[in-house]
Amino acid sequence: MTRQFDKSKLPSRHVSVGPERAPHRSYYYAMGLTEEEIARPFVGIASAGNDSAPCNTTLDHQADVARTGVEMGGGMPRRFNTITVTDGIAMGHQGMKSSLVSREVIADSVELSVRGHCYDALIGFAGCDKSLPGMMMAMLRLNLPSIFVYGGSILPGRYQDRDVTVVDVFEVVGKFAAGTCPISEVHALEKVACPGHGACGGQYTANTMACVAEAIGLSLPNSNMAPAPYSTRDQIAHAAGVQVMELLERNIRPRDICTREAFENAARVVAATGGSTNGALHLPAMAHEAGIEFDLFDVAEIFKTTPYMADLKPGGNYVAKDMYEAGGVYMLMKSLLSEGLLNGNCLTVTGKMLGENIDEITWNPDQKVIHPATAPLSPTGGVVGLRGSLAPDGAIVKVAGMHRLQFTGPAQVFDCEEDAFAAVEARKIVEGSVVVIRYEGPKGGPGMREMLSTTAALYGLGMGEKVALITDGRFSGATRGFCIGHVGPEAADGGPIALIEDGDEISIDAVAGTIDLNVPADVLAARKLNWRPRQHDYQSGALWRYAQNVGPAWKGAVTHPGGAAETHVYADI
Repeated sequence: MTRQFDKSKLPSRHVSVGPERAPHRSYYYAMGLTEEEIARPFVGIASAGNDSAPCNTTLDHQADVARTGVEMGGGMPRRFNTITVTDGIAMGHQGMKSSLVSREVIADSVELSVRGHCYDALIGFAGCDKSLPGMMMAMLRLNLPSIFVYGGSILPGRYQDRDVTVVDVFEVVGKFAAGTCPISEVHALEKVACPGHGACGGQYTANTMACVAEAIGLSLPNSNMAPAPYSTRDQIAHAAGVQVMELLERNIRPRDICTREAFENAARVVAATGGSTNGALHLPAMAHEAGIEFDLFDVAEIFKTTPYMADLKPGGNYVAKDMYEAGGVYMLMKSLLSEGLLNGNCLTVTGKMLGENIDEITWNPDQKVIHPATAPLSPTGGVVGLRGSLAPDGAIVKVAGMHRLQFTGPAQVFDCEEDAFAAVEARKIVEGSVVVIRYEGPKGGPGMREMLSTTAALYGLGMGEKVALITDGRFSGATRGFCIGHVGPEAADGGPIALIEDGDEISIDAVAGTIDLNVPADVLAARKLNWRPRQHDYQSGALWRYAQNVGPAWKGAVTHPGGAAETHVYADI
């Protein structure tokens, strides 16, 4: 280690420099640090590692590998952990109410640990859905030199000579309910679908946000698609440790990197990869931390002009491992940039501009996963924003791999996911109907649950293309079919979705970007007079607190005023 840092302007001076900090230094001596090591910058290494699910089981190891890189770069690594709520396990029951809330808890806990211990830089390791945006939100909130590292995806399972993921298991539940497969098939598939460590392998929320991290410039180039079991993950973790010290020396911070243009690049990549609709929830939340106005409608405008290029599950044929071997996110971005669809003049954690990083990539014409922007899978993106009389504050639908983009039908209304799922299992969902699941929004749920169990069961029943489903809650990145989420205003706020009755006609047009409730205005006005807010069962604790503070989905479902209200930034203390 040869690099020397002046700590006189770094946050860690408050816990390590001067006679008055002798008590603080005594704690570091207790942990075995030397005087020279205490004099180095302190680098927080935040890990979402735990035993909750395979998404997170390698993160602590990778975080420990990053220590060596930090030390090589002249820093003193300080690892700490935060929580995760793993969607695949929380799915389909009350536990899913905790998922989106965990994003805020992750961001808050990282912020508090960094503030409390006065760290100078940050590396964040995350694996499961909400931990990715949560970690990046903390980086943008604190605005200290930071690098985000994804733990990597799981390898695909194999069943009957085909690649499978956990989504196949969710869907086989529907097949079993329909009587089209034996219980032995359910058991056989569940045992092989997830063969080891890593996050869900398709272009679901985790991999979508991993692509966002590279596109927005917070991750090292082509680092996030490498599967969790690959030895290259250790190399990536070590490189992040070295590079964060370079960022600290040059004082390159997340808000220097994550400009509005960078957010536009990230939205472009979500659409081009057929990514999760949750991208349109998390990008506004991340932008909010930096004081940038970037909401669902801004995201949707970008989606309208983005070609759908990556043939990834659930709408396509391949998984993250295949995309990594095809050339990764930067391969896709090379084609987007060549067609003028990206801004190459955005700074990244390499210290170079995005365009400079892309220049180092050679297009691979032999791979089949990433189609060029000039010959895409479809001319517009895999995700579409909607607006209309049913959703004045917007809604969103993932159309990647779909053939039917318009749908009109009578409503079948349910006031919670459990009731809808029971109706699916009892085969009471009518072909041609629009299934409405309401009071599942950020405030009304509370927690804005995902509906993968219900949508997957519909597919298993063979109804996936025969009905539409709308909710003020969310859909998993693994959801496929005509499924519209984030409908706003939500039912808890008395939005139009709260006024729908069984049999009302609903029209959805993913080409025009509209979603309408075909009921006369005077009828809706009369219903609104008789509507009363519903009380949920969470009248204390974290979910109650969340419901009191959370804002609308179209602005990211955030819980505090954000960067625009700041009077100081942590990194400048």
